[in-house]
Formats: sequence, C-alpha cells, structure tokens
Amino acid sequence: MLRILGSPRSLCDGVARREFLQVGALSVLGLGLADWLHAQETRKLASPAGGSGRAKACILLYLYGSPSQLETFDVKPNAPSGIRGELGSIATAIPGYRVGELLPQTAQVIDRTTVVRSMTHPYPVHGVAYATSGLPDPRGSLEVSPRDPGHWPFVGSVVDYVAERRAPSRVPAVPPNVALPWAFSTHRTNQPHRAGPYGGFLGAAYDPVWTEFQGEGTKVFVQENRGVVQEFRDPYGGIKPDGRFQVSAAGAPSDQLTLDRLDRRRSLLRQLDEARRQVDAAESVRSFDRYRGMAYALLTSPRLREALDVRREPMAVRESYGMTLFGQAALVARRLVEAGGRFVSVFWDEYGLADSAWDTHYQHYPRLKDELCPSFDRAFSGLIRDLEARGLLAETAVLCFSEHGRTPLLANVKGGGRDHWSRAYSAIFAGGGFAAGRVVGKTDRVAGDVVETPVSPKDVLATTYHLLGIDPATTVHDRQGRPLPVAGEGKVRRELLA
Repeated sequence: MLRILGSPRSLCDGVARREFLQVGALSVLGLGLADWLHAQETRKLASPAGGSGRAKACILLYLYGSPSQLETFDVKPNAPSGIRGELGSIATAIPGYRVGELLPQTAQVIDRTTVVRSMTHPYPVHGVAYATSGLPDPRGSLEVSPRDPGHWPFVGSVVDYVAERRAPSRVPAVPPNVALPWAFSTHRTNQPHRAGPYGGFLGAAYDPVWTEFQGEGTKVFVQENRGVVQEFRDPYGGIKPDGRFQVSAAGAPSDQLTLDRLDRRRSLLRQLDEARRQVDAAESVRSFDRYRGMAYALLTSPRLREALDVRREPMAVRESYGMTLFGQAALVARRLVEAGGRFVSVFWDEYGLADSAWDTHYQHYPRLKDELCPSFDRAFSGLIRDLEARGLLAETAVLCFSEHGRTPLLANVKGGGRDHWSRAYSAIFAGGGFAAGRVVGKTDRVAGDVVETPVSPKDVLATTYHLLGIDPATTVHDRQGRPLPVAGEGKVRRELLA
C-alpha cells in the first residue's frame, strides 16, 4: 500500500482525508464506499454573499503566549516604573505614534498597517481556539482538548471549506489552508497538545495541511518553568541556512511517501493516472475526488514543492526576514501566497518547556531583548516590505495577533515577568483591504482597560472573512446539526478598513 502524506485529516469514521490512496486494486473502494460517501456528505454552505473580496489571500502571524502591549504597540512612557518597565519607546512612520524601542524596523513600516490597541475579551487563558474561531467560551478543559466536539472550526479551515463548496471539482495546486512550521503544539516537552488550528465540528478533514521543519537551532536559551530549568537550542532564536520545510504527517512511519522523495517514485504518477480512470468511471464515487484530488495535488504539484523550498530565495531576501524559524516561515508564507495559496498560518509556537514563546511569566526582559522582539521585528517588517515590493500587499491580508496581552503590573521575579491579561491588548493588520497608517482604540494610563473602541477577537474574524469575500453570517452545522455563524458574534469593524 502506498501512503500519501499531508495533514492527518481524519474523517468522522476514522478514514483519513489526504492521508492515503491504495493504488492498483483500489481496495479503498471496497470498503462500502457508497455508504461512506453518503455519511461524509455535509450540508451545503449558506450563500456567502456580502463579503468585500478585497483580499485574494491571507497570512496569519500568530504569536502564541501573547506579547506585552506595553513593550510593543501600546507603550505608556508616563506610567509608574513598575508598569512602564525598563524599556523606552521610539517614533514611528505614523506621526505622533510610538512603539517599543525593540521594534525599529516595524516602526518604519507601520504606516502600511492598522494597529488596534483596544483588543479585549474576558478570558485570560491560552485560548488559541477562542482567538481563531467562533468558539464562544474557551474555559474548562477545552484549551488542552484539541478534538473536543465543542470546538468550532479554525478560520483557515472555514476558508478551506468555503473554497471547496464554491468549486467542488477544482483541485488547487496549493492547498487553501496551510500552516507552518509544524503541527501546532507538538514541540512542547511532556505536555498535552493545545487546541486551536483544527477543523472543529467540520471534522479533522479540514485541519490545516501542516509542514514539518527540518533543521537545527543555532542559539541556546535557558528556559524556566515552575522550578524546572533546561537549556534548549531554540530555532525561533536562529536557524542554519540549510533548514527546510516539507509536508509530512507528524510521527509518520519512515516508509511513507513525502514530497522530497517524490522524484524517486516516478511510477507513482502512472499508478495514480490508472486509479483516476477507474474511479472516474463510476458516477457514484465522484465526490471522493475532493479528498483524493488534494492528495494527488500534494504529490504532483511542482508549485507547492517549489514554494516550500525557501532555499530558492536569494540570501539577501532570506536575511531581510531574519534567519530564524519565524522569519523563514514568514518568507515561505509569502512564497505560498505567490504560488496561489489562500490562507497560510505561521505560528510562533512553544518550543521545549511551557511558558516559552511569548508567555513571559519569567525572564521577561532578557527574552524580549535577546530573542522575541528582534526576531519578530525582522520577520514582520520583512514580510510587509516584500509583499509591497512584489505588488502583493494590496491583495494579501496580513493578520498578527495572539490570545491576550500581559498584566500592566510587573511581577517581582528574576528578569521581570508579566502574567496573562485579556482586558486590553494589541494587534496589527495590513494589506488586503485593511487601512494604512491608522491607530484604532485607546487604553487607560496603564494599558489595563480599553477606554475607546473595544474590538473583540470575533470582530477580527468577521472582518477577515469580509475581506476574503465570505459573509461572516455564513453558517456551518455543528455535530448536533445546529447552524452556527462562522464568526460567532463578531461584527465587521469598519474602523479597520480602507
């Protein structure tokens, strides 16, 4: 049996979409396929009229753990030192607006963006699913239960689903929902995986197609969590130039076929062509092509393989994004969009112990100075400049946000620390119909509460769908058959639009 790897997209009966084809005898067609296809057929999507459609594609930059608003986009130079902290601020390309001193490159391109300083919601937990889906309440065990039936579909999964419903016979050369650098939350040490970027009640068939990063970190960091101290060579701090991204299933057996081995299996194409002729001959199995076709595309599309190969870029371009995992993944995101990708996510994920990434309960200032802000600054500014230079920024929406912010009051721990805070935090958007040179919302004197223009994560989702030409009121059915709007209670925020 030949397995074709992509995302482990399990259907509700356990059969995995994009995961396998049995070539030759086509034994998959002997498993009661007519009944199976009937069971998989979902309800038709509600008419997605009403979206603006300004954006042809979207890149999500997700900063897991949550940056401090006070050191990034909502500085408070006149606040008391126990809130202001030890860093200063710098002027930006927006007159009168200042950002944290560790973001000099972002300050230069911020006139191409909309900054929202008034993000707010009532749940100060690592609710990645809450931030990226219509899920109304992230509390309880949902945060560490990725397959809980109560989860709503990730924004990229909705984009994938809508694209498939609008053109069910089209097999894209680049999957419409790709995420980097690896399956989310799989590089945590001895911890359960977190929820977030999954198909939710649409089913695992609509999980993102994940890449896997192959390469080594170049910078050693000391991590600390609840008395445990370990050294990690964190790739978010730096990687070698030969690092690469490929599509593969996490934990797949070594005898399964991945993209970089395709050239050694040329007979595969002949086998798949014969399989296609046999399958297409039966009218009753045509809907199976939606699933089989994506697997075929993953293997046979030179456009996808080339887009993932960041080593094809000139070194000057690579260095403009920063030679870090986040920077190079952002560059691949641009390459995927340029190749025809619809929704590409780049996660700054935990690596090693919990309380890593942007979750700065400990060593707040050393981590901001040594890794977090410099790596983000290069990657974000590099992406904006590159998209603009290639004429792609106007048609590519760029989202950069997290699940919450950090406490105004600094904790008295080694290196300083800020804990979870969701009452007020910041996000930044660009391109694809977002306004340029705009600062939305205001917080009080300590960046603790919103005092002007509150914006919820659901509003961000609704606005993103609108820009992608998807009506935020479009409904999909949960596992109880209830029609639910893809953006939850979110509303399109005109303040963010050009």
